[in-house]
Amino acid sequence: MFKGIYNGKQHHVSDIATVLSRAWNAGVDRIIVTGGSLEESKEALAIAETDGRLFCTVGVHPTRCKEFEESGDPEKHFQGLLALAKEGIQKGKVVAIGECGLDYDRLHFCPPEVQKKYFEKQFELAYATKLPMFLHMRAAAEDFCEIMERNINKFTGGVTHSFTGSAEDRDKLLSFHNMYIGVNGCSLKMAENLDVVRGIPVERMMIETDSPYCEIKSTHAGINFVKSLWPSKKKEKYDKECLVKGRNEPCLVRQVLEVVAGCKGITDIDLFSATLYQNTCRVFFPQDLDAAADALLAGRNESQ
Repeated sequence: MFKGIYNGKQHHVSDIATVLSRAWNAGVDRIIVTGGSLEESKEALAIAETDGRLFCTVGVHPTRCKEFEESGDPEKHFQGLLALAKEGIQKGKVVAIGECGLDYDRLHFCPPEVQKKYFEKQFELAYATKLPMFLHMRAAAEDFCEIMERNINKFTGGVTHSFTGSAEDRDKLLSFHNMYIGVNGCSLKMAENLDVVRGIPVERMMIETDSPYCEIKSTHAGINFVKSLWPSKKKEKYDKECLVKGRNEPCLVRQVLEVVAGCKGITDIDLFSATLYQNTCRVFFPQDLDAAADALLAGRNESQ
């Protein structure tokens, strides 16, 4: 079994207990449930409180940023997020600010000026709470990195998740010393995507599912590297012993691990998994760094 801490969104998951059981049985160690709005962040915290292995984030997704102004009092809305984050920190459940950032692929939900304004505002949440950031960047690398540069000293670290950008976008993100890049099924669709992933240093990478979205499909470029399979059925034929076809689950993070290892030519998948686990702990769970895995990594590095 490999260790893992992975992002799992709560939308559309009515059978949470079954999904979680499958994840724990697959070797997933912890799951971070992401918030994408104030109300969704409240729901994420409520879910996180149901199990000691569940944690969550507090923040507003770029496509939801109009909620600040639609609330009628943007500052009060911000204070609501801050209060929720502080409550979750006291409970030992909130581990990051986000999901926040910029998404220029879906401007019909929220215009870029509103996105930029409230992306920048959420750095104040990270600064006030001393939490890392869980970030979203889609077709917006230039503006995203410009805002990052202005706020680089306001957050301890973070990950730009579900990365689908170019090699140039990748290198811009890697220029920020405290930034990691998160990879899931959406990051592995085409041969061009795999080429970009090959250039992400292992020590600056995380893997995730972003469930229930971003599954690895049979048409994806890296599918031949997948070794771990679970039976699935259409939702109309729901069976708790099977995955719902087309719905991603946290247990499938193993497939992401296999595809990334395969495309990077990594044969020691256990060491690779341990490295990714340590990366995630350093950002979201620094108090729980696995000393044994650190020793393993140090020993391997010295022998090379």
